[in-house]
Amino acid sequence: MPKYIFITGGVVSSLGKGLAAASIAKLLEARGLNVSIMKCDPYINVDPGTMNPFQHGEVYVTDDGAETDLDLGHYERFSSVKLTQDNNITTGRIYNTVINKERKGEYLGKTVQVIPHITDEIKKGIKKVGAQKSLDVLIVEIGGTVGDIEGLPFLEAIRQFSLENKREDTMFIHLTLIPYIKSADEQKTKPTQHSVGKLREIGIQADMLLCRCEKPFSASASEKIALFCNVHKEDVIQGLDVSTIYEVPLSFKKQDVDKKILRRLRLKGKKSKIESWETNVVNVIKNPTSTVKIAVVGKYITLQDAYKSIYEALTHGGIANRVKVEIIRIDSENVNESNYRELFKSVDGILVPGGFGTRGIEGKILSIKYARENNRPFLGICLGMQTAVIEFARNVCGFKNANSMEFNMKTKYPVISLMEKQKSIVNMGGTMRLGAYACKIAPKTKAHQAYKKTAISERHRHRFEFNSEFKNKLEAKGMIFSGINPKTKLVEIVEIKDHPWFIACQFHPEFQSKPDKAHPLFKGFVTASLKK
Repeated sequence: MPKYIFITGGVVSSLGKGLAAASIAKLLEARGLNVSIMKCDPYINVDPGTMNPFQHGEVYVTDDGAETDLDLGHYERFSSVKLTQDNNITTGRIYNTVINKERKGEYLGKTVQVIPHITDEIKKGIKKVGAQKSLDVLIVEIGGTVGDIEGLPFLEAIRQFSLENKREDTMFIHLTLIPYIKSADEQKTKPTQHSVGKLREIGIQADMLLCRCEKPFSASASEKIALFCNVHKEDVIQGLDVSTIYEVPLSFKKQDVDKKILRRLRLKGKKSKIESWETNVVNVIKNPTSTVKIAVVGKYITLQDAYKSIYEALTHGGIANRVKVEIIRIDSENVNESNYRELFKSVDGILVPGGFGTRGIEGKILSIKYARENNRPFLGICLGMQTAVIEFARNVCGFKNANSMEFNMKTKYPVISLMEKQKSIVNMGGTMRLGAYACKIAPKTKAHQAYKKTAISERHRHRFEFNSEFKNKLEAKGMIFSGINPKTKLVEIVEIKDHPWFIACQFHPEFQSKPDKAHPLFKGFVTASLKK
């Protein structure tokens, strides 16, 4: 049986529970332990797949096609964990399962209630992930903050879970805020006291506190927090702001978080091997040899979390090249004929990410036109590939008003069309082409130069595809179809002949990039942008 670490949050959201969970996983893996992580989201959506990015941020996709919370991206980037559908459960999924069981009569006529039926289903989901072979520790992050109505069943479930197991088999870590009041030049512990108090009302006693703070707090503040929150002083951890998120595991390591967790759970670990992370990741980020400017032209640019994995993958590409990637965020709605040349003349590379809907499409197409005509390194992802095909069809092949059927069902040149299997689909949630699919790369192409192999697997999330009826016509004008799905023959990667570096892919390479192992396309893109 594995040990369980439950991570909760209080005071305000966005304090970094996901980063804390990922950092703890990194530290425990560095000790030789086999770790997994899961996220419990209290929202009633079955998954975030139907949510607007402005509402939820990025939707992260796993190999098995699960549309999940963006925190799962942190989990995979920081650790060696391979996540699945089971690693993200929501209120919607839990209630959906319970209601279906009730309709089938599986509760034998009983009154179905939050306790025990909903909480039992939550515990069942946690135990399912915990049943993985050779697992030493399962870290479970509870979304939201203590006191949220929708989160109460999850908190009650983990309270019950701790009682059903030995004390040394479960641990509660609470992430909270120590705000700094500038006018008084004071850090206040009262919000943390209230947050922990609320947790204790539910029946959960925190074993360790991760206290987010702008500046270090004093020993007396630690003593005060420990006294009022009923934890040992040494288990009050300072979660100081750091210059890069990849420094968080090192910050925790300096405070012996890994040792304290091992002691609390009565686990034995090997000597920590975290030094390479500090040398090859953090130190490279802090001491770059130069800077490269990359423009990201997106539809959801005003929300930092909408393109979280893309921003991180660009950072990883910078680490691999030992340079800093300065990201220039450009809203595609603001790109037009009168300004697009001026917008991009000082950037070293242009990236167009995914998205849905017609808004901002013409701005993306103009951005790609600039990259193609000015030999600027370009990387298109998902919708970025589709708009690259549209731009090429219009401006190189002369197919006036060529478009995607997503934006114009009656276009004369539907170079991007709806997949045949998608035409009969009514429900929106979980029905796209999702998860990992194989791709065969043609030799002597830029894609092959980047990957250094001909067979790859990448994660997808889309409904529309390149229309193969136009393949020969685009090829004749210089478009290279360098990546093809071997089974379906769907186009996965396109390039442009006689361009320094112009690659666009239908899949999402950012989901498989790590700080100490940059994805080949991001590494190659940054390398090409440096040469510019």
